[in-house]
Amino acid sequence: MLEYFNIDNNTLFFIVVVLVAIVSIGAFLLPFMRKQERSKKFREIIEKRRKTLKESEKAKEVIDDGVSAKASLAKRFWVEKMGGEMAEQYKSVMLQAGIRDQRAPIYLIIAQICGPFVMVGIALFMIKVAGYSMGGFLDFLAMLVSTYAGFKLPVMIIESRAKERQMEINLAFPDALDVMLICVQGGIGLEQSIQRVSEEMSEYSPILAEEMGILSAEMAVLNDRRDALQSFASRLGSGAARSFSTSLIQAEQYGTSIGQALRVMADDLRDQRMSEAERKAAALPPKLTVPMILFFLPALFIVIGGPAAIQVSAMQ
Repeated sequence: MLEYFNIDNNTLFFIVVVLVAIVSIGAFLLPFMRKQERSKKFREIIEKRRKTLKESEKAKEVIDDGVSAKASLAKRFWVEKMGGEMAEQYKSVMLQAGIRDQRAPIYLIIAQICGPFVMVGIALFMIKVAGYSMGGFLDFLAMLVSTYAGFKLPVMIIESRAKERQMEINLAFPDALDVMLICVQGGIGLEQSIQRVSEEMSEYSPILAEEMGILSAEMAVLNDRRDALQSFASRLGSGAARSFSTSLIQAEQYGTSIGQALRVMADDLRDQRMSEAERKAAALPPKLTVPMILFFLPALFIVIGGPAAIQVSAMQ
């Protein structure tokens, strides 16, 4: 085949070396390119949050024709006005899941309304068309279960995603506090320290880095740090975020050392992370009992007793 293309061994060797060099350079530059893309994404999210906060602050100051600031905000955030308390609850859950679209609670409510019809349609298809009917009462019970499943499934998916984010945040939070402690002890301000943490943690925990970047933007725009910290805690919903916000609010309120608060908090969260790992390790043997009985012991009995059974059958 090489003779068909008039390629000798030296030319082939040169082509292979060039290809290997190109692949090596690409593999070396790929992490830096991804880091730049991630940093660009973080900056876009932070700038978008800053713009939203500035517009919100302006909306609070506008009072025209007897319209109060509260009514002005209600007009702006029409999702909360339309959805009411339920939309506010769903908004909190979806923020914890990383979904920041103001219209997301309405979409979730629509999914809960349409979900039962979809699940009931699937159940009817399985019963009437596919022929999986189990009798009158059981078919009716299946319809009820399908209705409930269609109503709860969208919320369960969002809550599952929120729990996964909270687990990742709790794992990465002690390391982020260590970086923040180094920055604070080095004389960097709290806002700049949080911004630096968001940059340093982008490779290790993108979720925490993104939330830290939003927190730094809120602290830079809002007049009161407590509002930004409370928003951060409610947006994440994890115990680590609540402890972090409470500790910083108390440190600022009572004038205690932020560095000492960060050090104590990092040690406490690290102990909690170790305790959680020990708890999961202790719960592993009971969980392995049933799989071992079902899969491991039958194979072991076959290996041990199989040759003897074969010999006995051959003697008969």
